[in-house]
Formats: sequence, structure tokens, C-alpha cells
Amino acid sequence: MSTLRARCPDCRTLTAVALGAEYECHTCGRLFAAGLVRVPRAWGTGGEAMAEAARLALPYPEAAVIDEPSLDRQREATASSLPQRPLVLGGCCCAHVGAVEELARRRGRLAVVWLDAHGDLNTSETSPSGNAWGMPLRMLLDARAVAPGDVALVGARNLDPPEAQFVHASGLHLDGETAVERAVAGADAVYVALDLDALDGDEVDVFMPEPGGLSVAEAERLLGLVAKRAPVAGAGASGLLPAERNAEPLVRLLTALGL
Repeated sequence: MSTLRARCPDCRTLTAVALGAEYECHTCGRLFAAGLVRVPRAWGTGGEAMAEAARLALPYPEAAVIDEPSLDRQREATASSLPQRPLVLGGCCCAHVGAVEELARRRGRLAVVWLDAHGDLNTSETSPSGNAWGMPLRMLLDARAVAPGDVALVGARNLDPPEAQFVHASGLHLDGETAVERAVAGADAVYVALDLDALDGDEVDVFMPEPGGLSVAEAERLLGLVAKRAPVAGAGASGLLPAERNAEPLVRLLTALGL
């Protein structure tokens, strides 16, 4: 399906048409700020529930479903199917890789705000598990899609020792509003990668919960700050379990970004 046309979440017709970055349904007349790209894959062992969560019902027009047999092909297909302003719903955090690479190509200097309880900064050599879902932010940095100084890692509270060493050596910004402001300063646009395990596990159902997460209200305020500091090129959500109650807090956070 062309990303100029998408399925409206309200009337379910394929008549939501791209008008620049936005979509308008020509049947029911509703306007949408982003096109939804579903990536129902989890690149690791036992991640089937995350993959299923990529089917979560959200009030955005579905522009593409990316379901490829390898991560390299997923990256390519995501890049080629990306709306002008995408909302990517994984699966695991590898769903963000193709989107960030393509948006960096389109938009110039792209900042990334990566909210995650984990660093996602391992390599195949440093990963304790070997699961690719622990590596996507490092993939983007090693590929030079984004610079470390243009990245804020927010909510991380379970870093492997090699990840902590990389953060210290790389210049990547860690945690809080100051980190976000430094990462987006001077950027042409920003992409927000939201692994919901950055949040309090009492408020969302996630695949890999960690204690001490942000409240939804805290994350909402932070994302509102992001939207004030730089144009939002797109966003993505991942790390969920397929629970219907996850839709409401996720939509709150996306709305704070202006999506």
C-alpha cells in the first residue's frame, strides 16, 4: 500500500490520504497528525508477546505493516514505506532503526530522544543475551545515522557494564530535561523512541519491566518539552505487552508530542 493512502481507524476504509505530514480521511473527514507503521517483530528469544503488541489498536491511520524475515530487510522495508511523519509501533526497539535512518537522510541533523529502562547499546560482542533488541541504539550510532551528542537516553536504570562505559566515553546525554535540551539543541528535527518499560510498571504492561520508572504524567511533561524544543519528525513505541489498557497512556504521550 502506498504511504499516500492509509486505513482510517474510525471508518476502516482505505481513504485516509496524506496531505504532507498529516492524513485526512476522505470518507469521515477526520484529520490525523501521523501515519502508523506497524512492525510486528521482536528480534530475540521469547519476544512473541511484544510482536503481538504491535497490533494494538491506536487512533492513527495505518499506512504500512512491515513483517520481514530478517532485521536487515526490516530496516530497508521500513525506510521505503515510511510516511512523512511516522508513528512506528513495534515489536521490539529494533523497529526504530529503519525509521531513524530514513528520517536522518530526509531531515538532516536528527536528534533522538530514546526513553528506555535499558540502554540498547550492546553489540553482538558485549551482549549478555545475544538478543538484537538490546542493540538498536548502538546500531544507529555505529552506522552514524545520528551522533552521540544528539542523543538523550532517558529513564535507563539497568545498564550492562559495557553500556555504561560506552555512555561515559561517547558523549551521549543521560537522563532528564537537561539531557533532552542538550541533545536537541541545534537539531533540524527530533525522533522519539519510546520503550514503555521506561515507565512505571503499575501504569503500563510491558515485556521487560524494571522498578523505578517514570510516571505517565512525568513522561508526558518531558515529551511536551521535546515538542517545544524541536520539530517532531516522528516517534515510535515498543516493548509492550498486548494489553488494551496500554492504548490510553500511549496516546497521551503521543499527543504530548503533537501527534
